[in-house]
Amino acid sequence: MTETLAAGASPMVDAASPGSNDFRRAELYLNRDVSALEFSFRVLAQARDPAVPLLERLRFLCISVRNLDEFFEVRIASLRQMLLYGDGRPGPDGMPLGTLLARLRERATELVQAQYETWNDQLQPALAVEGVRFSDPARWTPAQKRWAREYFLREILPVLSPLGLDSAHPFPRILNKSLNVAVVLQGKDAFGREGNIAVVRAPRSLPRIIRMPGEVAEAPYHFVFLASLLQHFADAMFPGLKARAAYQFRVTRDSELEPDEDETKSLARALSEELADRGYAQAVRLELDADCLPALREMLLANFGLKDSDIYLCHGPVNLHRVAAVYDIVDRPDLKYPAFVPRMPAALATGANIFDAISSRDLLLHHPYESFAPVMELLRQASTDPDVLAIKQTLYRVGDDSPLVGCLIDAARAGKEVTAVVELRARFDEEANIRLADRLQEAGVQVVYGVVGYKTHAKMLLIVRRENGVLKRYLHLSTGNYHQVTSRLYTDLGLMTADPDIGEDVNRVFQQLCSLGPVIELKQLLQSPFSLHRTLLAFIERESEHARAGRPARIIARMNALNEPSMVEALYRASCAGVEIDLIVRGSCILRPGIPGVSERIRVRSILGRFLEHSRVHWFANGGNPAIYCSSADWMERNLMRRVETCFPIRDKQLAARVYDEALQNYLDDNVQAWLLDSEGQYRRATPGDAPPHSAQATLLEHYAG
Repeated sequence: MTETLAAGASPMVDAASPGSNDFRRAELYLNRDVSALEFSFRVLAQARDPAVPLLERLRFLCISVRNLDEFFEVRIASLRQMLLYGDGRPGPDGMPLGTLLARLRERATELVQAQYETWNDQLQPALAVEGVRFSDPARWTPAQKRWAREYFLREILPVLSPLGLDSAHPFPRILNKSLNVAVVLQGKDAFGREGNIAVVRAPRSLPRIIRMPGEVAEAPYHFVFLASLLQHFADAMFPGLKARAAYQFRVTRDSELEPDEDETKSLARALSEELADRGYAQAVRLELDADCLPALREMLLANFGLKDSDIYLCHGPVNLHRVAAVYDIVDRPDLKYPAFVPRMPAALATGANIFDAISSRDLLLHHPYESFAPVMELLRQASTDPDVLAIKQTLYRVGDDSPLVGCLIDAARAGKEVTAVVELRARFDEEANIRLADRLQEAGVQVVYGVVGYKTHAKMLLIVRRENGVLKRYLHLSTGNYHQVTSRLYTDLGLMTADPDIGEDVNRVFQQLCSLGPVIELKQLLQSPFSLHRTLLAFIERESEHARAGRPARIIARMNALNEPSMVEALYRASCAGVEIDLIVRGSCILRPGIPGVSERIRVRSILGRFLEHSRVHWFANGGNPAIYCSSADWMERNLMRRVETCFPIRDKQLAARVYDEALQNYLDDNVQAWLLDSEGQYRRATPGDAPPHSAQATLLEHYAG
């Protein structure tokens, strides 16, 4: 059976008239935000798939909830700001901003409903069968009631600061995405004050999921939500008053940081000041108990400056993503994906000198199937090697307490010249990156923050080593971050090379990031915001010329998102010229495939599975002389125009063939985890039919395990 997800796209697109070259018509484009929201539906489909291990289904549910959180914090917040300040220009799809917000509200409501249906009707019952239960206070046994009350009085109540609302106690500040309970009170307190409404904020120090002890638990893993305890024992927080009802609520706020980089002398200080206020920025969404009293609902809306259309009613815990903690608590390997150990590349498995290995030939790392350890080993050896003179690295998302940072610090203390380009504005990692920058600077590392107005998103490591009296550059370039945890969860490609031309290019990019100077000409690398966009357009046009001349012409491009209109227009033109185009786009895609006379030779698929697809790979047939590139950049306006990105060629023919086979053709053959996009903006899950089932990720796991 084929599963379909409606994208809320525009009506049927008419075929383009023969010879038409108006590829900017609004009806040829999908909306980027509607398309981005659809990704969460595909993630949720994994949570509803019985073929996925049960605890992994729970994890996918939580991912879909967190994705929706970020969508409101960033995209909905930005769209509202645009509407507020009169910047209502529609995107290439032409949808008016007001219409778009209404469409997103409708689709987000459907997603929330589907998330709670998945939780209540599918996952909770299935988990209960496996001995993983979530306690409902209405069904507590007498022993469970006694334990719960004692736990509440001992562990929770002393930490709380319940606030009764009156003229002397105004509505409190509510932190972004925090758990809160509104309590309706009846009676009079010791001062004769009438009970009305109270608000209880759940401190971040309290666990949101609590495991019941074995003596009262009815299952091996029996949990209760903190919110349930706050609601059930509301009377204990207000002695002498009667708690008539208690309702959970959660507010989502605008989380974009926008320091004035041109007016500040210290970006780190400006970001730190904004971070202090981010948790209390403009509200954009209110999540509320589905049975909340209308009067209380209106009061909350008034306090947050929201409208009825900003409420999302929850048939369960308002912080549903918190059940993700159960994944690590429950020791049931049979309910999770089988464990695997990333393989060490043969050239590095013997523990030989890593510089000798890279000098012999280029090395490719395919994460998470291959280990991230060689990258760490490269840095470790560089930090202690007396012949290494300098290390330069970009750091976007690194992770707390990464050994990588320790290597850079060791190198600096050993007297090597160490430079780190730390991107402070990596969304939601700003605070961690400020701490990272401070730690590196204290150790003597030269820290720079890139270029004002342009995020540094490139993934580069450059090591300068003296060999036989000559300086030689060793490099690591990647599609993903230098993050040990995500290297086991995200699919990415990394290249280790001593190629002199690439080394010179990377050195020039670092010079550009650390100093001032003109636009630079690079030999092998493509760079945003300068050469990447125009060169990709030229590559696409070159395929069109090959097609018109009867030479092999094909494009296969893999990325996380595609929303840059000129790239879409170029692909439409190439399709009309006869170029066969396959796009593997994990998330948002504004291109409409399969339109006669426009995009009938373009196919778009999205792959979802155990690992988050994160690699960016671009392959061009080039008349029989294929060119293949890996990149840190998606085909998005921000990546191509407003970021520092790099795109690097795979020049070794054997490695190029391997990238093509593993990261492109393997994914085009997937008929199990692939979702196929049609011209109406709907995704339909691929099915094997009469063909053998083929999962790209499972194939790679089997290959590297062997």
